[in-house]
Amino acid sequence: EKILRVHAQKIKVDQDVEWTTIAKSTPGFSGAQLANMVNEAALLTARSGMPAVTMSVLEQAKDKVMMGAERRSMIITEKEKKITAYHEAGHALVAWFLPGSDPVHKVTIIPRGRALGLTMQLPQEEKYSQDRTYLFNNLCTLLGGRLAEEIVFDEITTGAGNDIERVSDIARRMVCEWGMSSEIGPVTFHTSDPLHGQPGQIMSEQTARAIDDEVKKLIQAAYDQAREILVAHRQVLEALAGALLERETISRDEIEHLVLEKGGEHA
Repeated sequence: EKILRVHAQKIKVDQDVEWTTIAKSTPGFSGAQLANMVNEAALLTARSGMPAVTMSVLEQAKDKVMMGAERRSMIITEKEKKITAYHEAGHALVAWFLPGSDPVHKVTIIPRGRALGLTMQLPQEEKYSQDRTYLFNNLCTLLGGRLAEEIVFDEITTGAGNDIERVSDIARRMVCEWGMSSEIGPVTFHTSDPLHGQPGQIMSEQTARAIDDEVKKLIQAAYDQAREILVAHRQVLEALAGALLERETISRDEIEHLVLEKGGEHA
């Protein structure tokens, strides 16, 4: 936050800018990236003829630095757009109703980079370690997109490819590295990683099978939890997807309004 304020001394900033919120949404940014974000916000403000950099413009600049420029020229069919809307709404809804998850900050179906949409969560505080509940919630949230597609369209697409990859990685690390499986216990098993020159740990076929079973069991439990949430709050899912199709991007306040309007409650 202090680094952002140093860079902001060179530009005129509107009173609505919340540097703490911006700082929370830029984890892992280098000093150069923070500077780029502030400079990009200044350029966007100048092009639009506005008198000062606003919170909205900073959000746009942050998204551009983090994920690349908006690809509005990308031709997307109405069907793909609808699937993306439900996919992102699924992520957001599962995260919203899981206690202990990072709060949902924003959801968009504007393509950026290789992504057709994005659900952004902001941590409420800095974390140096993560507990099992938090990691399990992440599994549920990541699976929410694929499940929403399955529930609404009775079909699944390749759009969940990255989500499944991340789910598999987190679940395997929970079992093999962090001792979060009661069946396997607090034992570390290193799997092979040719990219980083790690040969892997020699283990019995029985142990390898037990690890695979525990990973699958963990993912299935998260899958069932996410499905339960989406089915129970189907009306909210429909409302969120509808709002995304209409406005393309919705904020936390808008999500909260839709949840309360449809009779849901926050986790």
